[in-house]
Amino acid sequence: MISIKRRQRGAPVTMHSVVPQVHPSSQDEDYNLRETDPQLGERWPNARRGWMNGGERFSSTHDLVEQMFYLYVRVVKAKDLPPSTLTSSCDPYVEVKLGNYKGRTKHIEKKTNPEWNQVYAFSKDRIQSSILEVIVKDKDMVGRDDYIGRVAFDLNEVPTRVPPDSPLAPQWYRLEDRRREGKVRGDIMLAVWMGTQADEAFSEAWHSDAATVYGEGVFNVRSKVYVSPKLWYLRVNVIEAQDVIPSDRNRLPEVFVKVQMGSQVLKTKICPTRTTTPLWNEDLVFVAAEPFEEMLTITVEDRVHPSKDEVLGKINLPLTVFEKRLDHRPVHSRWFNLEKFGFGIMEADRRNELKFSSRIHLRICLEGGYHVLDESTLYSSDQKPTARQLWKQRIGILEVGILGARGLLPMKMRDGRGSTDAYCVAKYGQKWVRTRTILDTFSPKWNEQYTWEVYDPCTVITLGVFDNCHLGGGEKATGVTAARDSTIGKVRIRLSTLEAHRIYTHSYPLLVLHPHGVKKMGELQLAVRFTSLSLANMVYIYGQPLLPKMHYLRPFTVNQVESLRYQAMNIVSVRLGRAEPPLRNEVVEYMLDVDSHMWSMRRSKANFFRIMSLFSGIITTGQWFSQVCHWKNPITSILVHILFLILIFYPELILPTLFLYMFLIGLWNYRFRPRHPPHMDTKLSWAEAVHPDELDEEFDTFPTSRSHDVVRMRYDRLRSVAGRIQTVVGDIATQGERLQALLSWRDTRATSLFVVFSFCSAVVLYVTPPRVMAMITGLYYLRHPKFRGKLPSVPSNFFKRLPARTDSML
Repeated sequence: MISIKRRQRGAPVTMHSVVPQVHPSSQDEDYNLRETDPQLGERWPNARRGWMNGGERFSSTHDLVEQMFYLYVRVVKAKDLPPSTLTSSCDPYVEVKLGNYKGRTKHIEKKTNPEWNQVYAFSKDRIQSSILEVIVKDKDMVGRDDYIGRVAFDLNEVPTRVPPDSPLAPQWYRLEDRRREGKVRGDIMLAVWMGTQADEAFSEAWHSDAATVYGEGVFNVRSKVYVSPKLWYLRVNVIEAQDVIPSDRNRLPEVFVKVQMGSQVLKTKICPTRTTTPLWNEDLVFVAAEPFEEMLTITVEDRVHPSKDEVLGKINLPLTVFEKRLDHRPVHSRWFNLEKFGFGIMEADRRNELKFSSRIHLRICLEGGYHVLDESTLYSSDQKPTARQLWKQRIGILEVGILGARGLLPMKMRDGRGSTDAYCVAKYGQKWVRTRTILDTFSPKWNEQYTWEVYDPCTVITLGVFDNCHLGGGEKATGVTAARDSTIGKVRIRLSTLEAHRIYTHSYPLLVLHPHGVKKMGELQLAVRFTSLSLANMVYIYGQPLLPKMHYLRPFTVNQVESLRYQAMNIVSVRLGRAEPPLRNEVVEYMLDVDSHMWSMRRSKANFFRIMSLFSGIITTGQWFSQVCHWKNPITSILVHILFLILIFYPELILPTLFLYMFLIGLWNYRFRPRHPPHMDTKLSWAEAVHPDELDEEFDTFPTSRSHDVVRMRYDRLRSVAGRIQTVVGDIATQGERLQALLSWRDTRATSLFVVFSFCSAVVLYVTPPRVMAMITGLYYLRHPKFRGKLPSVPSNFFKRLPARTDSML
């Protein structure tokens, strides 16, 4: 098997499940983004002097990660191995040994010319020996394995492979005996070279970093690139049906249509008229993924009883027969015969009662002009339509170097101490990437670089860090039957906030909201670069709609968008879960924010204060204008009077002055522009001062799993909050109804006064130049406090006396 000498660590042992409540005063500065200065770019040793010595040259590939050197050993095959003297057969396997690290191939039964073709990678940072040994052994079912021979390499003589050179050709080596006193029977084909993480063999290699993994866990620690399935909207337009005969011919049926595709089930409304030729003309929309595996099942049913539906006809259709359309032009409709099954006891009786009496009129198509939403539109990473021929040309390239993490908290217990096996997942567009898993460290170093094509700068890349719980038995050690990879934290970066051609190297805080409060789980170190390919295309894209035009020509309702997004997320999760290694359901759901639409008192407060911060500028301006009107600062009031009179006498300067003012503000604010990408903000999220019960409510399941008393208390709290909202909405409605009452003659005296006032105002405004009226109005509102009264104005008193419809409410 695999043996490894464990490193000592002095990190504290604390489980993440026991999270103390965080006080913002002590932890606030730890939540900030920090700029880092890693040594990015490739630095190659001088191959002639050996890879253990100095000598550097710089290269341009993988320039967003720190260079990591690896010793690669490719074990290809062996030949002419001697059979055992006892069994007259050979079950060979190979051990690759370097210091305390030992990797082993699988054994091949009864073969003297075995083939393995396995690659082993040893990190230079962990090498403790200058001799590499490749040992061939014969597996013995009873007792000790037999020693066949070995090959030894001096690391100072190992060649260096510099990309883009072709892979190093493997060579045959004659096996030596244990004491290196002579050759033995058998040859082994090997290739040994020094390289970096840019080598093609890196992703498929066995790594010394994951030496303790065995079994199926070996596949779960490798880095992989995934592609989301191609998603389509399937639109089923149910038009009508003919000759729908119920089993009870003495009654007319109440007919509706049920359409099912996989786990998605939708129904039309019941036809309003009882008839054998019902008409609906309803659209039902589903999410389908290529390759199309599910059948579309259409069933015509009769509502015999509120709790009983009877099947009148059924048909199964493959999705491959439907037309794919790219715009809003209608497709051709078709009639389909329905299979009407009887209800005999035996299956043979059911087949004998098969009839083709009824038929249904459908218009079905696969929509290629929509973008199938599988993530929230607020931080979407992709907005392209499904049909590739509708894609615009790319406008840039996004490169992300996932350097590593530090300060991670222990996520599980192993051998009586805390441990974390971290890997990182990044999602942008249809491309998902997963780094390799670094075992048993709180400061993993991945140093893997990935590239995405960018079609819209107003998109978001999401990166998440997870703890791997599928390492070939590790999940059993925790006592969990169905292990789930634990979430460590998430980072979002909006591309439009990045300057083109600049490398951003920052350490992002990994913040997670627990039932006990917000907790910093560590930091993720990234290097990000967005490269713009065309400034003209970049400027052009800012004037285009966010989503493809079909979303505006034939839009979906809000409920449809949420339902279809949920179905799309389920399909993506299932398809990625079938990959090898799988990208598991909990990882996909966390990356796609599957529960972002759920009710949360904390989010509601955060959104409320976001709105208040938007209005704070208007409120500040109003307060400043009130101070000007009340002459708090006489010099400012005089200057405002002068500016007002200038604009009155030269009204053509109003718009130029406004835009010039915004231009100057923009230039002034350029000095204070953000120099760093945005990150998770605990204050904005209202996560620091949140009440524990509100957090418990947010983490509650749906439907709730809490006790009746807790649910009753939360319901009462929600009623009180909703009562205040109800009062505000009622006040807004009251003001609107008073505005309508000006001319409704509900209060005849008030309406008579307003009508007379309107007539007099029309006459005055007709004979008075608008400039004069504007000047009089402005000077009236800017008048000195000596000419102001403390009582409300006449127009305000008149408006508040107008009737509203509150008197008629129960």
